[in-house]
Amino acid sequence: MRKDITIAAEPRSSRGKNEARRLRVQQRIPAVVYGTGKDAVAVTVSPKEVNKILHSGSGVNTIFNVDIAGAESTPVMVVDWQHDPVKNNLLHVDMLRIDLNKRLRVKVPVHPLGDPRGVKAQGGLHEIVSREIEIECLPDDIPEKFDIDVTHLMLGDALRASDLPLTGSMKLVNAPDQVVSHVVAARGGAETTEEDAAKTAEPEVIKKGKKEDEAAPAADAKKKK
Repeated sequence: MRKDITIAAEPRSSRGKNEARRLRVQQRIPAVVYGTGKDAVAVTVSPKEVNKILHSGSGVNTIFNVDIAGAESTPVMVVDWQHDPVKNNLLHVDMLRIDLNKRLRVKVPVHPLGDPRGVKAQGGLHEIVSREIEIECLPDDIPEKFDIDVTHLMLGDALRASDLPLTGSMKLVNAPDQVVSHVVAARGGAETTEEDAAKTAEPEVIKKGKKEDEAAPAADAKKKK
């Protein structure tokens, strides 16, 4: 999703751990801007501004502008980043230049809305099988999320990837029959199907058969005596 956000970036020529520490003192972090056939540019950016984007509703699918002083202003997406494993501070970020006229592949979150009737009326369980779906579309058509109404789902019903509301230039990348959400029977419930009953009975029949077979030689031995 394209947002009207611009992050200021400063070119950097030095690298290494010492430089990274110096930047953190200045509340900056190292970053790289690359893509669209142009040379990669090493820059510094504000970790606070980048974190706002990463934690926004559109997250990594956010397309924003990076303004590199004295060089260029271009739309980008965050494609990789590194956090401190202890302090969880943002340490480094990679930004990909975006051609607004070329299609992208992105993963979009799926959010179910409502309570399925199969849960309320039939005692089923609602399961979210796929929490995100991959699509291909133009940058301006990237949705923040897919909201899906699940209230009509009954026991055994499912919503599939092909049921998602694709608009504009969106095309599905996942298999159309991939299950996104479904209502299944509660495990360990009081109700037992005929098939379950048959499966339960089979081992008992086998056990009885074995006992009778084992008892037969003993009976024959008594007769011989």
